[in-house]
Amino acid sequence: ASTAMTYVAKKCGICFQPPSIILIYKEDNKDKARQRIMPVRNFSKFSDCSMAAEQLKNNPRHKAYLEGVSLRQLKKLYSLLKGHQGGESLAESLEKFQHEETIDPEEDMNKLDDKELAKRKRIMDELFEKNRKKKDDPDFTYDIEVEFPQDEQLESCGWDVESGEEI
Repeated sequence: ASTAMTYVAKKCGICFQPPSIILIYKEDNKDKARQRIMPVRNFSKFSDCSMAAEQLKNNPRHKAYLEGVSLRQLKKLYSLLKGHQGGESLAESLEKFQHEETIDPEEDMNKLDDKELAKRKRIMDELFEKNRKKKDDPDFTYDIEVEFPQDEQLESCGWDVESGEEI
């Protein structure tokens, strides 16, 4: 039997036209980075980003390539695409995603329903995990995964925005 290839994800991005998720990855033991384009089908501004992300991650054709890409990252790319289809700019979509994935300390947790509460808890766990893992994490960079300091305005992100423009 041939041994399974391992793919190391380097960057993940979204292409709006035609809608596709683009993965820059390296094959085990090869230097050259390669690009894999995964077309996004049957996805509209009414689709569920979490479901789409899970389906893509478990898709037998892409599964091996997406080992190193988190569901949250894929969900983020889908939410950018969804925003784009709904006429938002990339900055607006990122702002919205950031807001959804950020916990409002002023928020009264008692008023939330179970689903929302579970979501907040998941975000807290993820933030905790993220901070805990930072030191020994291999250097894994996403292009679109930008950590924003809370008070700074969103500047540029991803590979779809020219940097250097004053907003």
